[in-house]
Amino acid sequence: MTWVLAFLVLVPAALGLLALAVKELRVGLGILLGGASMHFVATASLWGGAATMQFGTLLQLDVIGLIFLSITSVLFLLVSVYTIPYILQGTHDRQSAPHRFVPCLLGFLAAMTLVSVTQNLALMWAAVEGTTLASAPLVYFYRRRGALEAAWKYLLLCSVGIALALLGTFCLGIAATGISAGGTELTLDALSKAAPSMARPWLKAAFVLALVGYGTKMGLAPLHTWLPDTHSQAPSPVSALLSGALLNCAFLAILRFFQVCLASGDFEFARTLLVVLGFVSIGVACAFMVGQSDYKRLFAYSSIENMGVMAAGVGLGGAATYGAIFHSVNHSLCKAGLFLLAGNVLRAFGTTSAREAHGVLRRLPVTGVLMMALFLAIGGVPPFGPFWSEFLIFRVALTGPHAWVGVLFLFLLVVAFLGMAGALLPMLQRAPGGDVARAAEPKLSVLAPLALAVGALGVGIYLPPALSDALRRAASMLGG
Repeated sequence: MTWVLAFLVLVPAALGLLALAVKELRVGLGILLGGASMHFVATASLWGGAATMQFGTLLQLDVIGLIFLSITSVLFLLVSVYTIPYILQGTHDRQSAPHRFVPCLLGFLAAMTLVSVTQNLALMWAAVEGTTLASAPLVYFYRRRGALEAAWKYLLLCSVGIALALLGTFCLGIAATGISAGGTELTLDALSKAAPSMARPWLKAAFVLALVGYGTKMGLAPLHTWLPDTHSQAPSPVSALLSGALLNCAFLAILRFFQVCLASGDFEFARTLLVVLGFVSIGVACAFMVGQSDYKRLFAYSSIENMGVMAAGVGLGGAATYGAIFHSVNHSLCKAGLFLLAGNVLRAFGTTSAREAHGVLRRLPVTGVLMMALFLAIGGVPPFGPFWSEFLIFRVALTGPHAWVGVLFLFLLVVAFLGMAGALLPMLQRAPGGDVARAAEPKLSVLAPLALAVGALGVGIYLPPALSDALRRAASMLGG
């Protein structure tokens, strides 16, 4: 079974190279769908395996990695289905080079997979950098001025962040130098064994640098500014993967450093930093969501808010840790679906302005209904999944030693909900100037968002025992 880990990384990379040599667009899309399907089947087979799997010395998968790997695999398969009508019936011109879209997507999948299936912190750093290099051409797909600016901003800020994360990895290696427990090896197992004897100043410096560095890629304030521009300019399938899968990869990298801090027994400073940075990110996102008229940027700021929720949940500990990991699943389902639906709206109305896209429910009824459902879901309305994950975090915050933290958390969530409602509800319902002609909605363009909406509702009504057990074990590994 362990050979599947290598398969999950190598096959998308190999298919990406094959797609690069293929000039026929339909063949390339077939390769994309085939690669996504194989990745999904291989990932699903891992759920019946051992708690920890290892292939060689570089690839190792635990339950935390399996959860994030599964999110990535499910989203990539659905995005691949959506990509077929998006590319074949899109409004892009020849300058956008759609035949390069598939190779970059498959390379992106290989890099994100490697982040999940390795516990070598040096290789994980390289994989996170690989996600940037693979996705930057996708951001610049339309080759507009705004897309060029967004791609450069994405590259520059994420390069700064990844440089800080590299320094954090060096500091962790220095902290473990000379420890007989094998701490000089940059694997999670060796570092965790060496953690109680590590030099605390170096360990703390490592976590701070990793939190800020990988936090940049995760979208945490203050180095979050690349995210709204990138998500607003990238093609909708890419935005769905960036928000639903890529941000989780950076979150996973932070969790690996957090696990070392837990093993050291001196982790309160790490939890405090996560709570502070999480609440700052939520507050900054809420400030920009209020009055935001660009619906793609609105969804991007919502991603920043939800990344803050996840960071704060891990920092609060206890049941909030379970809530944070569960929220990563919920956010991925909801936000990926919203970005895919945003692509349908953009195709029909030709604008990302919520004020100019009127009467979505009448012109695109299926898209409008799904967008309304996913807006309610990501806004924390029961019985959707995000309600339960945010409720767990809120309950821990409210019953902790500082109850005002729970009150602040609830207040910020209400502000975020009202900010989204102020832009989306008029866009969905208002149709001035008489009737609005109904636009075509290809079945494949609504199938993927429908599946994601059903998933967000399904995990809120009934959480499968296998997923519940995995979330519980993951939370336990993170001190929850």
